[in-house]
Amino acid sequence: MPAAPDQLADLPYAHLLQPHAGPLRPDESYDTAHFDGLAFEGRANGASFLECALTGVELQQTKLRQARFNEVWVHGARWVAVELAESDWQDSAVLASVFAGISGYGAALRRVVFRQCKLEAVNLRGALLREVVFEDCLLRDVDFGGAKLTDVSVPGSTLEEVRLNGATLKNVDLRGAVRLGLPDGPQGLRGATIGTGQLFELAPQFAQALGITVKDS
Repeated sequence: MPAAPDQLADLPYAHLLQPHAGPLRPDESYDTAHFDGLAFEGRANGASFLECALTGVELQQTKLRQARFNEVWVHGARWVAVELAESDWQDSAVLASVFAGISGYGAALRRVVFRQCKLEAVNLRGALLREVVFEDCLLRDVDFGGAKLTDVSVPGSTLEEVRLNGATLKNVDLRGAVRLGLPDGPQGLRGATIGTGQLFELAPQFAQALGITVKDS
């Protein structure tokens, strides 16, 4: 499980952070910058963030297509209608944040932790997720259609209207989920591990997919 410090001061690069002021710009490189309590909108496609901290940052209708986030720590963020298509995330943590109406198709996430976050209406179709943890999160209307998920887990998380149709799963552990709301039923679950109780909950959908009629009398 990737490391995810709870406090800004616990970051290995905390002593290097410098306050950032001003807008985000396309193709700009931000290194050891601290974005605190700022609000952004507009275009910053191709921007690069290395060893940065974003605390209390609000993004509204911001374009961050093909942006790169490497060793980035996000806390208390609110991102609404943000374009993150084909963005790249590595060795990063997102804590206590809200992501709504996000376009993240084709994104790549490697060794990323989401903790106590709310993800609603998030499009991750065709995305690549490797060693990603959703811990104590709410995933509502999240679309992983056609995505590739490897070594992904969801401890303590609630999944509502999560779509896995056409996804490729390997070592995906869903046993820790509080709820598995999968409107597509068992489609896309090949390669996932679920618990016995979850299997019973999904049994009607499995029966329907197999064309089985279950009657007790």
